[in-house]
Amino acid sequence: MQASTPVYRHHLPLTRISSSSCRRVSSASRWRSTVRMGLKEDGPSLAVVGVTGAVGQEFLQVLSDRDFPYRSIRMLASLRSAGRHLTFEGREYEIEELVPESFAGVDIALFSAGGSVSREMAPAAVQRGAVVVDNSSAFRMDPNVPLIIPEVNPDAMAHITLKKKGKEGWLIANPNCSTIICLMAATPLHRHAKVVRMVVSTYQAASGAGAAAMEELELQTREVLDGKQPTCKIFKQQYAFNLFSHNAPVLSNGYNEEEMKLVKETRKIWNDKDVKVTATCIRVPVMRAHAESVNLQFERPLDEDTARQILKEAAGLVVVDYRASNLFPTPLEVSNKDDVAVGRIRQDLSQEGNHGLEIFVCGDQIRKGAALNAVQIAEKLL
Repeated sequence: MQASTPVYRHHLPLTRISSSSCRRVSSASRWRSTVRMGLKEDGPSLAVVGVTGAVGQEFLQVLSDRDFPYRSIRMLASLRSAGRHLTFEGREYEIEELVPESFAGVDIALFSAGGSVSREMAPAAVQRGAVVVDNSSAFRMDPNVPLIIPEVNPDAMAHITLKKKGKEGWLIANPNCSTIICLMAATPLHRHAKVVRMVVSTYQAASGAGAAAMEELELQTREVLDGKQPTCKIFKQQYAFNLFSHNAPVLSNGYNEEEMKLVKETRKIWNDKDVKVTATCIRVPVMRAHAESVNLQFERPLDEDTARQILKEAAGLVVVDYRASNLFPTPLEVSNKDDVAVGRIRQDLSQEGNHGLEIFVCGDQIRKGAALNAVQIAEKLL
């Protein structure tokens, strides 16, 4: 996921989308309203790369929400944002232009500035001793770079520690948002009965394309309701009151890049090159949070009651599965939430002997699908 950069005034407003109304509200006042315990002399030095983007802003929110300890923090972005100011936890920071020298003395660098920036700047940060947690796709399939969901495969980063003086740092990749949300629910079941085939259909929100796409969806909705021609700059077609195949480039095999990310990343994270995965990714007019329909085929039998109990006990998951009232996970209810919601847990009637299950999963793409997962990775280094 690559977050587009919105336009800000000189004093950068820190905004979030309210799950109850989808209106933008300032979170800066909440950061200033209480004394935070994040600033600590013995904490690591942080850098946030791409701080003006949707995920960069969420990095700050998650760091504050989780009282992540730090002794200093550098706000880094492109030249056009340099010199602007933002307030974080009661202190004002000037946004600095991202250059290789930005990482001198930095222990942990959280990157969300796109693949081209990561390919150029992440090695510079590592060379200067930082542990980089990169949110782009640039390094995910590099066999030397661990691809981490902390609840799923933390052992893959067990060899990584914060730098020692004179040593190079490390690079850790954050998986794609759809992969994270899917595997949060699929992995506990996989551990119990071993998934041999997984079919995923995704319903992906505007947030996956960044702040500019979220703004355009809001604008288009108003325009369509007013009988005007919708503004189509981000997706080149009407998004409001519509849905379409994910906008990632389509490859020669007919799958788009988003779908192949889910295939390849699942195999790497599960360390299973033989698991069969197929995906269809769709962009839907939801502001924030992705939904996914996941069909699982298992090597060993797994009944739905056992599956439901496994999911209830899994870290980072909440089960919302009320058949009588037809109440199941929705993007709106998981927006701005840490947990991934799972429901519609039922036996796949097309498979014999309890070897198949259907589940429906929703997760906040900006939070657990990006910023929260990255910060959880950083927490493993403390």
